[in-house]
Amino acid sequence: MRARNGIRGASGGTRAPGRGAGGARTPWLYLAPALVLLGGLLVYPVYQLGLISFLEYTQAQVSGGRPTSFQGFGNYAALFRDGQFREVLVTTVLFAAACVLCTLAAGCALAVLLTRVRALPRLALTAAALGAWATPAVTGSTVWLFLFDADFGPVDKLLTRLGMSGFDGYAWTYDRYSAFALVLLEVVWCSFPFVMVTVYAGIRAVPSEVLEAAALDGASQWRIWRGVTAPMLRPVLVVVTIQSVIWDFKVFTQIYVMTNGGGVAGQNLTLNVYAYQKAFASSQYSLGSAIGVVMLLILLGVTLGYLRLLRRQGEEI
Repeated sequence: MRARNGIRGASGGTRAPGRGAGGARTPWLYLAPALVLLGGLLVYPVYQLGLISFLEYTQAQVSGGRPTSFQGFGNYAALFRDGQFREVLVTTVLFAAACVLCTLAAGCALAVLLTRVRALPRLALTAAALGAWATPAVTGSTVWLFLFDADFGPVDKLLTRLGMSGFDGYAWTYDRYSAFALVLLEVVWCSFPFVMVTVYAGIRAVPSEVLEAAALDGASQWRIWRGVTAPMLRPVLVVVTIQSVIWDFKVFTQIYVMTNGGGVAGQNLTLNVYAYQKAFASSQYSLGSAIGVVMLLILLGVTLGYLRLLRRQGEEI
């Protein structure tokens, strides 16, 4: 005999459906194909990356000329004794932080703008943003290089016509900081659409009654955003922030294409490009793998630390 909220057992009690051993295993059965796929595509490569980072693995070992030997933490010690690695690490952290902040600022501002404009401008802006998001990184980097080209780029010509004579034939990729600024603009251009669309969807989900009540109380638009909308969007902002940190910390294509492999004398190197140079240009695969492990640990630490901070503040993630 069925009870209203459960299934009546032999003792006359009720139990919620799906609470038995079979019900507890059901979610895992649905997740099993995805877990197997992730195991093959993620776990095994990470295992191999970590294994190679503990070995002496250069071109001599790849070609079979010398046997592979276990180095322990020798590769990591060599990395942290390398002054260039420490400099590239600091540069990568600062560059990624700037990219994340600019991406979040641009994406959130445009998401708010989408809620203020009519349907046709909103459609045009969304289409333009999605076009930037869909553009391959190599193509986008090449286009930005042309725009800022010293000889044929329209940006230098426009700035010169505006009276800025110092930009006549200015080589943006020659100077370290202007090259990083140029790459930052391209990274933000291809990254802000994700933030914009995600935050816009979150804003549309905020109850209009709450916003109307805040407006009736005399709150300004900035005060409504800071005191009402942003706290309600915090789970969404967590997702876009973590995703932006991961993407921007691992920037490779834009740096490699726009600075021709890391800039003059390696002045625009980031960890991803530095790892590529060590592993493939210098055939020091073990050092390149060690850099990859360091990047993985940094990203895991940042993500877990951010989530822990939010949980301490009482947010449900």
